[in-house]
Amino acid sequence: MTDVQTMVSNVFNELADALETGNFGKKTRVGVTILGSEHGVEEVVKGAELAQQKDASIEVVLIGSEVDSKLTQEVVANEDEGYKRMEEMLDDGRLDACVTMHYSFPIGVSTVGRVTTPAAGKDMIVATTTGTSATNRTEGMVLNALYGIATAKSMGIAEPTLGLLNVDNIRQVERVLKDLQKNGYPLHFAESNRADGGAVMRGNDLLQGVPDVMVQDTLTGNVLMKMFSSFMTGGGYEATGYGYGPGVGADYDRIVLIISRASGAPVIANAISYGGLVARGKLPQLAREEVAAAKKAGLDDLIAELTKDKAKEAEEEVTAPAAETVTETIAGIDILELEDAVKALWKEGIYAESGMGCTGPIVMVNEAKRADAVSALAKAGYIEGDATEVC
Repeated sequence: MTDVQTMVSNVFNELADALETGNFGKKTRVGVTILGSEHGVEEVVKGAELAQQKDASIEVVLIGSEVDSKLTQEVVANEDEGYKRMEEMLDDGRLDACVTMHYSFPIGVSTVGRVTTPAAGKDMIVATTTGTSATNRTEGMVLNALYGIATAKSMGIAEPTLGLLNVDNIRQVERVLKDLQKNGYPLHFAESNRADGGAVMRGNDLLQGVPDVMVQDTLTGNVLMKMFSSFMTGGGYEATGYGYGPGVGADYDRIVLIISRASGAPVIANAISYGGLVARGKLPQLAREEVAAAKKAGLDDLIAELTKDKAKEAEEEVTAPAAETVTETIAGIDILELEDAVKALWKEGIYAESGMGCTGPIVMVNEAKRADAVSALAKAGYIEGDATEVC
């Protein structure tokens, strides 16, 4: 979303809120805790003042030691007291959102970041960047997708496109999301700009900002945020982007946005505006609605299938058929399921070997048996259709 689009969205959101509540002219109050930055209190205050200058729809509130600023201030003695004051103000409605440098979210809540991609200057949502959506990796990334979609909608993107970064377990995530889509949950997958297309994204797609929402595990998302925000500064100063974003969960009502202790004034200013935007967009409500819609489409059953005990399946001994020349490749299999996929073909009498191609894990089979192998793997749930590798 461009700055102009954001401004227009802000105006319409503010007008809609005013019509709904009768609070015409009321500003969205966004707090920022100013203690703990590696660049000093002055840098945080500078970012807060910049946000206030750029975004007339918000009122910025400083939480920390007393400083020389015209912004509203909540004076506290230390960081711990600052967090407590922040939570009190969020819970009693004195703040609509708050930006802080460190916060412990409960399991089930993770932050949805926002970056400006370098190739096209396009904003892209990174889901997610801190916290943990679920203790199971695949389930966590499925929820990351839902949280990213909710965040995009709170920003005014009615039908956000979804991309899935090519990391471990992402093929399982893709299968679950496509099953949800088949069951009626509205999903809009992006298409990779690489020749093979598909919703699974590569590094090129990251740089170009192909999807509105990019999904990956949280630790990978955290690294991406740091790379996007400080690749031009050597890593010590985060200069671009919007920070690590708001914590989102199915039953989480606080809007707490995370920035790094290395975040500079431009990022802090953007994070504050980001907080105002998702607060006006009613992010917690949208997150609940997205999860409820996914559950209606069978999310719980799909997750249960993912996490069921497969110990008995693993114990089964499978003997490989007679070896033969394998020149054909089948891509689209998750790395953690690769050896199981090979054994599934052995059980069908098809000799296969595992390998690693330029797009990730592959199964290699004889040219004459490729069609049968694709059919067997699809039936067993290891691939979605016929995945051809294009380097």
